[in-house]
This record gives sequence, C-alpha cells and structure tokens, in this order.
Amino acid sequence: MQKYLLRLLGFTLILGALPTVIIGIASYYIATQDIEEKVNEGNLQLLQQTQMRVEQTLRSMELSALQFVNSSLVKGSMNESLTGEDFIQVRELMTGLYNMQSKAVVKQAYLMNIEKDWAVSLNGLKLADSMDNKKEFLAYAKQPESIFWNTRDIGSVNTALESDTTSELTSAPSETISLVYKIPLAPKTNTPKGLLVVQISTSEIHGGLTAKNTLGNNYVLDKTGMAFLSTASDKEANSEINHIIQDRVSNQLQKQGFFKAKIGDKNMGVSYLSSGNNSWTFVNVVSIEEITKGSKKIAILTAGVCGFILLLVLIFAFYGSRRMYTPIRSLLEFMKKMDTDANPERLGTDEWSYIKESLQSLFVSRGRLEKQMQGQSAHLKEFFVLKLFTGQISDSDFLYRSRMYGFPIEWDHLGVLTVQIDNLQDTRYQEQDRELLLFAINNIVGELLPQQSRFSPILLNESQVTLLAVSTDQTQDLKTYFYQTAELIKSTVEQYLQLQVSIGISASFDKLSYTVKAYGESLTALKSRISLGPDIIVHYEDMEQNGNTETAVYAHLKVVEDQLIQALKDVQLPKAVDIFNQYLSSILHKDGFLHEHHILLMQVMARILLIVQDRGVSVKKVLDGDGDIERFLKLQTREEISLWFQSRLFAPVVRILTEKADTQFLNIADRLMRMIHEQYDQEMTLESCASALNFHPVYLSRVFKKEIGVSFSDYLSEYRMNMAKVMLETTNLKISEIGEKLQYKNISAFIRTFRKTFGMTPGSYRELLDQK
Repeated sequence: MQKYLLRLLGFTLILGALPTVIIGIASYYIATQDIEEKVNEGNLQLLQQTQMRVEQTLRSMELSALQFVNSSLVKGSMNESLTGEDFIQVRELMTGLYNMQSKAVVKQAYLMNIEKDWAVSLNGLKLADSMDNKKEFLAYAKQPESIFWNTRDIGSVNTALESDTTSELTSAPSETISLVYKIPLAPKTNTPKGLLVVQISTSEIHGGLTAKNTLGNNYVLDKTGMAFLSTASDKEANSEINHIIQDRVSNQLQKQGFFKAKIGDKNMGVSYLSSGNNSWTFVNVVSIEEITKGSKKIAILTAGVCGFILLLVLIFAFYGSRRMYTPIRSLLEFMKKMDTDANPERLGTDEWSYIKESLQSLFVSRGRLEKQMQGQSAHLKEFFVLKLFTGQISDSDFLYRSRMYGFPIEWDHLGVLTVQIDNLQDTRYQEQDRELLLFAINNIVGELLPQQSRFSPILLNESQVTLLAVSTDQTQDLKTYFYQTAELIKSTVEQYLQLQVSIGISASFDKLSYTVKAYGESLTALKSRISLGPDIIVHYEDMEQNGNTETAVYAHLKVVEDQLIQALKDVQLPKAVDIFNQYLSSILHKDGFLHEHHILLMQVMARILLIVQDRGVSVKKVLDGDGDIERFLKLQTREEISLWFQSRLFAPVVRILTEKADTQFLNIADRLMRMIHEQYDQEMTLESCASALNFHPVYLSRVFKKEIGVSFSDYLSEYRMNMAKVMLETTNLKISEIGEKLQYKNISAFIRTFRKTFGMTPGSYRELLDQK
C-alpha cells in the first residue's frame, strides 16, 4: 500500500513542479521578447512621428517655394535683365523670398537668372558672376532632378561619390540644407534659365528629431546614405549600420524594418524608416542591454516566485497525497469486500489499476451515451417531419409536437410539393454532386418560404419534399397558391444553381394522416416527365385520368430493336442514337407503357450486352457493376434515359467493337498560350478564351495551371509586363500609352503591377535605360 502512496507523492511533486518551472522559463522568455518588441514598435512609431514632423516642415517650405516660382512676378523677371535701377521689382522679389518663411526659418534664399547674369537674395541684387557660390549653383543646375533637397555642397558631393567615404566620416555636420527649384520646372534640363535656392538651418531638422525617447539615438540619412546631421564621431561609429540600411533601401529589400548590429562591444538594435518623398532614411539606434534591463528584474522576480511556489507544492503534495490516499484505501477495502474473487496480493501491488478499470468502465459507458445524444436536437424537426411522411405520427400527437417545434398550427388545408432534379449530364455538375445539390435546394426552400406557411423541408428518396400549410378552403385559390410557390422555388433554383428541376404537387388535404398519400400523389405527378419532358410543374389533379389501359402490342418494337442492334454492330453510332430515340418515342407516348418502360429498356440493354459477350469481352468493361444499373433505374426523364444509353452503353460498345482509341492529343495549354501571345494587347478573359476553344472556363483553368504551373491571369499579367518592358526599351511611347495598349484602364494599376513584377516603376526603368 505504501508503494502507491510514494508514487502518488512523487507524481504530485512532478505534476506541480514541472508546470511551475516551464511557466517560469516561458514567462521570462515571453516577457523579454515582449519588452523588446514593444520597444521596437515604440521606436518605429517615434520614427514615423519624427518623419511626419520633418517632412511637414520640408513640404511647407516646398509649397511656399513652388508658389513663389509660379508667381507672375518671377515668371516676368526671368525674361528681364535686372539692374540697380529696377529697385521696385528687386524689392518685390526680395519680399517674395522673405515671405517663404513657413514652419522653417529661411536662413538665406537666392533667385538666380543664369541667362541674364543676375541674382536676387535676401541681401539684395548681385551679378551672378560676382557671387561666391556661383560654382555651387551651376553644379545644382547640372543635377537631373528639377526639384531636390541638397544636404551638402554639390561640388563636395560629386567629389565624395568619386572617392571613398573617409571624407564623409571625418566631415563636420552640415549647418544648412538647400531646397533647389530649376526654372522652368518642366521639361527636365541641365541648362535651366535660372534657379531658386532656399537655405534653411539644420537646426530646423534637429528640432524635428527631438522626440521624447529615453532609449537610443535618432539621426537622418540622405539619399546617398550620409548622416548629414551627425558629428564625425557618430558617423564613424554608425558607418557599418548606415551601409546596411543603405543596401536594404537601395536594393528595394525593405523600406522599413529592424535589425541587430554590433557597435564596438555593444549589441545595438536598429530601427529605420525610409521616406518616399525625398529618399531620406530616419534611423533609431538603441542598446539591447538597455532594452533587456527590465527583463532581468523580471527574471529575478520570476525565479523567486517559482521557488516559493515549489515550496508550497512540496508541502501540499505531502499532506495532500496522504489525504487523497485515504478515500482510495477505503474504496479499495470496500471493493475487496464486495469482490470475493479478488486476489489480495495483486490488489496490494496494483490497487490503482483495479480502481482505474472500474472507473474507466463507468466513463466509457457515459461517453457512449453522450455521443448518442449529441447533435440529436439539431435534427428533431426534420425527424418529426420525416415520421409524418412515413406515417409514424398520429393527429393527436401533432398538436403537442407542433407547439414544441414551432410548426404551423392554424391552417385549413395542406399540400405536398416534391422537387426532383431533371438531368445533370448537360450541366456543369457531376452525378456525384446530386446529393449536395438536393441539400442546396432544401436550404433554398427553407430560406425562401416563410416559416409560418410550411413545415421543415426534408430530403426523401432523392427528392426535396415540403409540406405547405394554407389558411383557405377555396379549391382554385389552393391550386393557384401551390403553383405560384412551386414556380418561385423553380425559378430561384435556376437562378442560383443554373439547374433544371421538376415539381410535383399533390391534391390538397385537411388531415395530417393523409400526408403519406399526398407524397405518393406528388411522385405520381412527376412520372409524367416521361411523356411531357423535363423542367415542368405538374399538379396531380391536372393529370389525365384514363382508367382503360390499352393492351400493349410489342411486335413493332421488336423490329426497332433489331435495327438498333444492327446499327451498333455496324459501328454506326449516330444511326444507333436516332433509332433509339425512335424506340423511346414508341414506348413513352402512351400511358400503357409508362409503368413498363424500365422492363422494355432492360430488355434492350441485355441484347446490347450480348453483342459484347459474343466477342469475348467482359461486360464489366461496359457497365461498372450494380452502380450503373441502380442509376439506370432512377432515371426520371426521357433526356436522362437517352443520354445514359448513349454514354454508358452505345459509346463503350462502339469503342470496343472498333478496337480503336482516340490517340489525337489536343494540347489545350499550348493553344491558350498562343492566344495570349497573339492577343495580349486586346481585351481577353478566361471566359472569352474558353468560349473560343469550346471548353468550360473552370476546366480550362485547371488544365492550364497543371501544365504551365501558373494561373491564366498570372501568366497573362507577366507576359504583358514583359511586353511593356520591351516597349519601354524600343519605343518612345508614354507610360500611359503603354498601359492603355496593354488593356490597363487605370494607369496606377499598370504601374503597381510593373513594380511588383520587376521591383521598380516603368519611369524608373526608363530612367535607368537612359543612364545606360
């Protein structure tokens, strides 16, 4: 006995200690990761706020400068040679330069006319040749952009690009940055008439970077990757980080992100965010040690809490195990008294197994009972209606059940509508979809008809059946209501499922016990499809009642059967189909044959299979066992019968007799690819191609994806993008014209697709070609 107590104690200790250790380790790890992620997210948000503050300042200055450049004063002055005598016009220009003050304070501004050799600044009018920074301005004019921000002298920039980056690392931070506008702005030229140069202090940018961030350091990289606001020591310390960021941004890998790097002997976390406006990159560098400083405190606290919990687990495990073992001992003693055949030695070594087996037997029995009851409530309504249609419920039980399930109670007459699918062979569905389609029709009926006018729709014998309740006793009104309801169901099914169905309507009745008979009447009405054809609504009372059944004469059918057999032996499939259709017309045009047609058709089937057997071929190569026969017996319309015989008998028999297989392979994918290559600049869809190739779009899509490896739309888009690339290389068409030629109605969609395919916009690709 004591062995089990020790095992129980050990198990309790493990059970209590193991989760505590796992939770402690997991909580420390999760807390560390969470703190690091939160800090990174906070730094990224601060970077976004910093970017918005800085770019708001820059955009404000760009807007003020653009308004000044487009003013009539500047446009008129650019065509004149200003001198000291034009002091009024010069003063107006100086005033306009001064009024460009917005959120940023303008340190100096120049309006320079290169052609007329004059320049107006905040200090007055000068000759352009006498300016100290004329070479710098002429270098501005040679830049490819019409509007840009310069973070250093153009001359020093060009020198730095041609040499190594040592000078950049040792250079002092820039004191000013310059906004440059070429006049005129368009077209792009290296020889503009003039320039507008606005210089603002870098302290304006520094002011935007002063975020309330106690962790890390913020700085900005220009489009060349230079930290133009940083000191020489900071540049040198962060040079490797700046190179990594520049490589990621320039290679289009990631416009924003986070990575870890090492500066000296410190592990640093770097968050960066690239601006799409001026290609500046905002960077935050934070020490990993600072981030994880709080997690170390959490680790100490977690270790202390876990140790305390382990101590409590040990105490409670000891006393709890002893108390837990007391009822087990009592139960075991009780079971030993009740079980006279029990072996005391076996019970002493494995008493828990004995108790466990008893309890396990109890729980297994309980589980079986729960599984039997599970889900029954969801089908009680359908089960009740099914019992009603099979005659298993009485009128006296109806009132109680109807109130329980919410069925109609107050009604005058009832009627049964039975819906059956006509034919699936000429639709997009397969025969194995029949049950799923009936389920869909049942759902449509349930949603279409109000609950107060019907019982729960059910599926019964490959039919969808609905019991309608009507509060009227006028015969004509009843028939009208039943027919309108059937027409509504039929049209809705055709609309949503593109499926033809037929509906049989029973005669009206006023007692629930007549439901079984009414269901039989609706099925009888549906049998008229054999002679009337599919896609019909038939009321049982409208069927022609003919009590004098004519005696069938089969002599002429024997002649038609012989002609059919001969046509199959002669391997004349079209002729055999025509003869069989004549045979169907002969046996289906009279009521006397309606209930005998299956027997006659079985006779024809046997004679056809005899042809195959006479040539030593197994019947299994024509019919797939009992499944085909069962399907044949369920055929309800003439079209179904005709198609079944053509596909399941005539075609296989002709194929076997001719011993030829159709080896011609039609490479659908190659034809579809050829259409794309020839018609890529025309409006084309998968549906239009499917119509041209006489295939269903879904089938065509699957074949193309299987053989080519990509979908039709992806292949068409990729081919059009390749052709767009060729047009950019070989023509002077505008980007919008190329997009329209490739059937992109929205130029933004064309640019977005091109960038997704090649990693750059069409304009950037054309500029790259021009530079090459």
